[in-house]
Amino acid sequence: MEQQPQDDSLAPLLAPSFFIDADAPEVRRLAREKAGSGDDVSRAVRLYYAVRDDIRYNPYAVSTEPRSFRASSVLAAGEGWCVPKAVLLAALCRASGIAARLGFADVCNHLSTERLRQSMETEVFYFHGYTSIYLEGTWVKATPAFNIELCDKFGLRPLEFNGREDSLYHPFDRAGNRHMEYLNDRGEYPDLPFDEIMAVFREHYPGMMSQLDRAQGVTAKDWEQDVEREVAQ
Repeated sequence: MEQQPQDDSLAPLLAPSFFIDADAPEVRRLAREKAGSGDDVSRAVRLYYAVRDDIRYNPYAVSTEPRSFRASSVLAAGEGWCVPKAVLLAALCRASGIAARLGFADVCNHLSTERLRQSMETEVFYFHGYTSIYLEGTWVKATPAFNIELCDKFGLRPLEFNGREDSLYHPFDRAGNRHMEYLNDRGEYPDLPFDEIMAVFREHYPGMMSQLDRAQGVTAKDWEQDVEREVAQ
């Protein structure tokens, strides 16, 4: 395994943390399986596509339980929204000896469903998550949220990642319709700022959070059915 130079600033970003549990056996196993050989760039690219396409995007999978955000839990579930998927990619990178951290921004996301719009009561996604990966001496942003099948259904250009350029959402879809607008940069963190995220969600999504507190969430099947209805309109 190729190791990067470790100094005081990179050491915490190579180590396991509570949410980025890169030392979990299943995370380490997947990292070995997917990263393969070669330099850090090629290995990080393979890890990106493994998370983007093998872990299904499901924004209905929001939870108020901290353990559900851990990389090992996301892997076990096989699905997640942008934040848990970013956590998993960071853990796979760290398990492969590549420094990684979590980045967040507020975005206006036009990829949605009627149920999600009613629940959130806004098109603004606060604390949208991505993974920031240290490659060739610089930090590169990677956004593994939307799997390829979802992009095809919604007519979106899938986000590619080459390890040298930031992989951020496209502003328009394939038809030229507005897709994603970045509104506010919330910075990058060595681990998931869970309490801060939950506080912002409770402020901006009171209806959705109340529903989650009552354990009345919806399922992956609900998401898939809602997507079919949305694209049929």
